[in-house]
Amino acid sequence: MTSKEILNYLDATKFRATRDDLKLGVELVDGPKIAIDCGCGAGSDIAFLRDKGFTVHAFDIEPEAVARCQKRFSGDEKVTLCQARFSTFDYPRASLVGADASLFFCPEREFDEVWKKITDAILPGGLFVGSFLGPEDTMAGPGYDKDAFWPEVLVADERRVRRWLERFEIVSFTEHKSSGVTVTGTRHDWHIFAVVARKNHC
Repeated sequence: MTSKEILNYLDATKFRATRDDLKLGVELVDGPKIAIDCGCGAGSDIAFLRDKGFTVHAFDIEPEAVARCQKRFSGDEKVTLCQARFSTFDYPRASLVGADASLFFCPEREFDEVWKKITDAILPGGLFVGSFLGPEDTMAGPGYDKDAFWPEVLVADERRVRRWLERFEIVSFTEHKSSGVTVTGTRHDWHIFAVVARKNHC
């Protein structure tokens, strides 16, 4: 069952402003307008990508997220949705893969296989737009409520993230550190590596 905290998060992010990294990634796509949204949540990135003319394949582990997106994009034949884990999703070939604030929750034991699937799905010259959780984030520490949200969190330092991007040309790599209040009203320290990267042609 989807927790109260996750339901609140879905409510708060339905019309979230599009992040600059995704805007940049979309501008750089020069292949077919096909995108994958990993961990689609309430569908804000799907809506942006559709406005830009993309066919979108999206998934989320939370059945409530998928149900909300199915209702939101009902009748749109260019949006395909399914409930899946990173490790079970059938990744189509795409010019852009978005994974913002979602790869954090891929179990570490599954990540190498998942990252290979994501990388293989991106067409040569295509874009990865996503973020990774740094070790100073609240979610990386003992204060993170694993019962309210997701029980496993993938944490990486900058060296590790850059190693994962060896098959890519890095367009933008930004380390974000800040403190404040989340969209659901809880105190939080953020430590995020935000990435826009183009897959090499060879």
